[in-house]
Amino acid sequence: MTSELVSKLRADLTGFTVDAVNDLLGPMAQAALGREQSLPARLVVREHLNEPLGALIAVFLLGLEVPAEQLAPAVPTVGLAGLAELGLLTQAGHDSGDPVRARVDLRPYATVDALGPADWWLTSDLSEVATGRPLAEDHVLGVGGASLTLARCTIRRPTGRVLDLGTGCGIQALHAARHAQHVVATDISARALTLAELNWQLNASTIAGTTIEGRRGSLLDPVAGEFFDLVVSNPPFVITPRNAPSAAFEYRDGGMVGDDLVRQLVESIGSVLAPGGIAQFLGNWEGRKGEGWTDRISSWLDASGLDGWVVQREWQDPAEYAEIWIRDSGQHLGKDADDLYAAWLADFASRGVEGVGFGLITLRRPVSEKAAPLRVVEERRTGPGLPWGDEVIATLERQDWLAANDDEALLAATLQVAADVTEERHHLPGAEDPSVILLRQGGGAGRVVQANTALAGFVGASSGDIPVGRLIAALASLLEVDGQALRAELLSDVRNLVRDGLLEPRN
Repeated sequence: MTSELVSKLRADLTGFTVDAVNDLLGPMAQAALGREQSLPARLVVREHLNEPLGALIAVFLLGLEVPAEQLAPAVPTVGLAGLAELGLLTQAGHDSGDPVRARVDLRPYATVDALGPADWWLTSDLSEVATGRPLAEDHVLGVGGASLTLARCTIRRPTGRVLDLGTGCGIQALHAARHAQHVVATDISARALTLAELNWQLNASTIAGTTIEGRRGSLLDPVAGEFFDLVVSNPPFVITPRNAPSAAFEYRDGGMVGDDLVRQLVESIGSVLAPGGIAQFLGNWEGRKGEGWTDRISSWLDASGLDGWVVQREWQDPAEYAEIWIRDSGQHLGKDADDLYAAWLADFASRGVEGVGFGLITLRRPVSEKAAPLRVVEERRTGPGLPWGDEVIATLERQDWLAANDDEALLAATLQVAADVTEERHHLPGAEDPSVILLRQGGGAGRVVQANTALAGFVGASSGDIPVGRLIAALASLLEVDGQALRAELLSDVRNLVRDGLLEPRN
């Protein structure tokens, strides 16, 4: 792979943007592609094959075979021979009418992370929608929903060393390169690292000043003994039956039983985190009979000794989970799909699995070992949005404030309600007192907290000029309850509201 050829390819792709592709295909064909149906897009592109953009879409997004003479005008600088040398194209011959076919998927990528818009080109392996057959075992996945979730939720602040564990096509390393001095990207797949290296070179002009170093190996083996300020990972977390080799794919299966890969990451990631270092990764976890998912995750966090915040975004029963991943690999197109389905269900049944969760795990190695670690394990399937990087940082900073202030210090502190918090009161018909009081957070993680009368009164009176202890005493007098008992009742709730950003310290 020569940098000169990559530079030529970059010049040819200038007009190959997400907006341009969307404009040519139109909303119906785009929506159909999102449902893994390519026919509408193929019909549209058929009318534009003599245009450079149409030819690029046909070959590299849809995997269509076209005459060389139709693609050549789209790549005048790198040329068809250059594409072949880069491993992107297969040519049936050297005549203008001979067909050419893509060896990889090459497409524009655009998203927004905490630093703002990002626009790149990315190569990965062609999907089963383009090839019409199940994926190869060493398939290199492109950018999917999980990748986008992680990119949007990751902390984006100037930092030194970042580890992208299980880099795949290299997308998280590209995002990290926008704010890090050095990125180490690892993967067990040699093919993944080859395509990732091409992607880093192809987009080098947007990450100038940052070095990305690819290393091959499993999990933390390639970086043992090193320390990082940030670790990001979209690891091969899919729970796969070990007695069904055909279900194993490098991009999604870590070769372990059940959710052991995610557990191992949670419990061991602290060994490569610098003091104050943060790890953020996606994962699946099992909910087993007699052990709910929250208990399971909490035990992993306790074993890690790290600050931990886990947000579950989805929950699927075993059958739904198996169906999704059989379809993901294109194996529903094969004759053995029923056997594979049965193997998945039997594997779950052997461990008493009642459901599988998916979500984001954030861990931090505390600078001080004295404070009790952060423990938030919650489910958030709906709401304004994901816990974006800025909210993650804010939550950790609020946790540090709480750790530095014991109950006596908190009683002396003054708090105010965050500007985005609103209160909702629900009354039964004819009732004078509300049956439900909700405190709703408009920003942050979009939390909704059910409050009793005392907590709602405390929050409503938190204007930032009365110390917490005096405010609780006044509430106790107003409600005609014991002051010590009310203080014991409210302090834990107040700490949670401060941690989650609904109440803000004034001093």
